[in-house]
Amino acid sequence: MSTDPTMLTVVVADDSVLLREGLVRLLAENGIDVVDAVGDAGWLLDSVARHRPDLCVVDVRMPPSFTDEGLRAGLAIRATWPETAVLVLSQYVEEHYATELLGTGAGGVGYLLKDRVADVADFLASLRRVAGGGTALDAEVVSQLLARTRHTDPLANLTPREGNVLAAMAQGRSNGGIAADLAIGEGAVEKHISNIFAKLDLHPDAGEHRRVLAVLRFLGERRG
Repeated sequence: MSTDPTMLTVVVADDSVLLREGLVRLLAENGIDVVDAVGDAGWLLDSVARHRPDLCVVDVRMPPSFTDEGLRAGLAIRATWPETAVLVLSQYVEEHYATELLGTGAGGVGYLLKDRVADVADFLASLRRVAGGGTALDAEVVSQLLARTRHTDPLANLTPREGNVLAAMAQGRSNGGIAADLAIGEGAVEKHISNIFAKLDLHPDAGEHRRVLAVLRFLGERRG
């Protein structure tokens, strides 16, 4: 673990040596202390128990079966060491386990698709946001998860534009960023967000976590 208490500590878990080492180098070059880099879920759990990192960057499919070991390990980490954030970085959207992972708490989780992480600065910002207790969800992940819950009442009440705003919120976009992405005014964004909160029965006393809870409430409908 880093001797600098202000430095972010990370464990990287990916069975691809090239990707794993590439992530280690990228993070190290940007002032992040990679305390371990492992190739399977068992090693990941052992490493977290030993190092207690701030964050784990986890692939979904790892040995031995290359199905969902990484996500199941992420769930185990959140259950055993809730202070350790989990950022899934994968080529796939595993809907069932993704829903469970995102429903484990109000923050400290993320799910990004590898082939959509094109901007290093955005990736690092997402990583730091998750490590700080926030969320970072790829728009495609949100789209697939929400599409599977369209039968629920809260989702049925959302307009298509409100769904787009919710997806952008899940990615950690600010109101200004959402406005720029959707080519609408910030006032319109604020109105859509207010409508989303109202339709999900998220009252002002929920505080700053309402943006996160707005996403988790939808995902929770499917779990129920």
